[in-house]
Amino acid sequence: MGLAMWTLMGRFGMSLFVNEHSDFFFMKAFVRMTDPMIRAMKWATPNFLVEKMRPLYVAWFIYMIRFYLMPLILGYSVMGMLSFPLESEIAVIIYESARSSSRGPAWRLSRLM
Repeated sequence: MGLAMWTLMGRFGMSLFVNEHSDFFFMKAFVRMTDPMIRAMKWATPNFLVEKMRPLYVAWFIYMIRFYLMPLILGYSVMGMLSFPLESEIAVIIYESARSSSRGPAWRLSRLM
């Protein structure tokens, strides 16, 4: 669900600068991956919504499902940013890589003395 949400947001962001029917490879990929999701959510998308905003609306819908429904289904006791498994894993990787790079050889040497 996280990848679907971020892909929809990427399509919206790219559509601000590139036409959706462009020959640009990444735009074609975003459109090909997200069109089925947008069609599936057509029942929940209001008709007055501008066509370019529909991917963002569907991404918001997925975000709400991820924030409120998925923690209940998966049994998380706390809601919030840490209830997003994809983003939590990315945050842990960033934290551990920053932590290990900040402890250079001088830090290890001082621990030995």
